[in-house]
Formats: sequence, C-alpha cells, structure tokens
Amino acid sequence: MTSIIDYTALSFPVRNNLAAAHRRGWERLAAPGTWWDGTTRVAIAAEARRARTCDFCLQRKDALSPTAVQGKHDTADDLPEALVEVIHRVATDQSRLTRAFFETALESDLSDGEYVETIGVIATVFAIDGFTRAIGLPAFALPEPQPGEPSRHRPAGAKTDHAWVPRVAPEDVTEAEAGLYDGLAGANIHRALSLVPAETVGFFDIDAAQYLPDAQLRDYGTEYRDLSHVQIELLAARVSALNQCVY
Repeated sequence: MTSIIDYTALSFPVRNNLAAAHRRGWERLAAPGTWWDGTTRVAIAAEARRARTCDFCLQRKDALSPTAVQGKHDTADDLPEALVEVIHRVATDQSRLTRAFFETALESDLSDGEYVETIGVIATVFAIDGFTRAIGLPAFALPEPQPGEPSRHRPAGAKTDHAWVPRVAPEDVTEAEAGLYDGLAGANIHRALSLVPAETVGFFDIDAAQYLPDAQLRDYGTEYRDLSHVQIELLAARVSALNQCVY
C-alpha cells in the first residue's frame, strides 16, 4: 500500500486534473490545519476509515435510534472519546445527526471549529477513497503527518444563522479569508465548512475535479466531461438517495 497517489499504471486513463486534485488533498490532509495539527488530522482520517467496519457503529446503524444501542467504538488511535464519537457518527450515520448531537460534542470540549475541520478531513478522505473504490483500487495509505502548528484562524465575519455552526457569508469575507469563494457562488453548500475556510477551499478543489467547477455546472450548452450533464446529475441523484442526503 502506497501513500503516493498515482494512477498512471492503470489500464485506463485518469484525468490529470483529477489526479492532481487528489494529490493536493492528500498533502492538505497531512499538513497542520486550522485547529488540528498534521498528526491529529491523519489520525482523524484513519479513524473515519475504521468507522466503516466498527461493530458498534453497525449495530447503531441497524437500530431504530442510535441512542438505543450502548457500547464502545472500535478504535486504535489515542483520540479523545468525544472526537471519536463525532468521527464515527459523521462517517457512518450522517442522516440521523441532530443539533443535540452537535451540542453534546461542544459540551464535551470540542470547539465548533474543531468540529467543522473534522468534517472537512472526513470529506476529503472519503471523496478520494470513494474514487479509488469505484475504479477497483485499494485505498492509498494515509500520508505521513507534517510538522507545524495549526493556524487557529477564526473568520471575523463568521455568524450564526440557520446552520448549527457559524458560517461566513460572501459579503463577510475579510482579507484574511481572501479566495474563500473564488469560483464558487457562495451557496449554502459552499458555506457549510466556511468557519474553517481552508476546508472549504480544499474540499471544493476536489469537488471541481470529481464533479464540475461551479461555473460549468449550469453551463448546459457545453459538455465538459465524457458524461453529459444529464448523466452526471442522474448519478449524483442516485448516490444522494442511497446516502440519504436530503440537500
């Protein structure tokens, strides 16, 4: 298992921009973030992978309510219990997350910024793992953590609205977050991780390569992929339904 993302040995081509986006995602995963250092970010990614086979998570997924089952997560990393709970629930049972779950995480000394960055890390590793699984490759080994301290930057314009976490509207972006919505319309989906701007930028860098850049998404007169807009949206809708995504 290699941690170097390289698709050149496959019997079919993978777009250069897609491979490059995956490599950038892997590099970001290992680097110090906004609230977590590189070691913790890679540990979160490993825990998110482990959650897929966690027996406790599987039992809760089958239960009428996740609170109906008591037990312990299968974990090998020395991460705080509250963080492990967030990772496993986000990774395995997203459709049943509630505001009460989020508030419990905050009461367990997890900050809202740490919560958002954790989701960003999970989204990154799942996007890349999902691609490799779809093309029949084993998952790449996680990268080696890089040294350094988190930036701990909290956007001054972050405000609480109808979301659980504070978000940054396009009109509230300051010089410190310059580039946050470059190439993006600033819709709700773009604002979801904006409390930690680096996670927004990082996730949509991968999204633009795996899906379509925002400007191309509604350019129905031009087909930018081998799949048409209609085919892409059919696949997106089906995957969303299977994942119980109601966005």
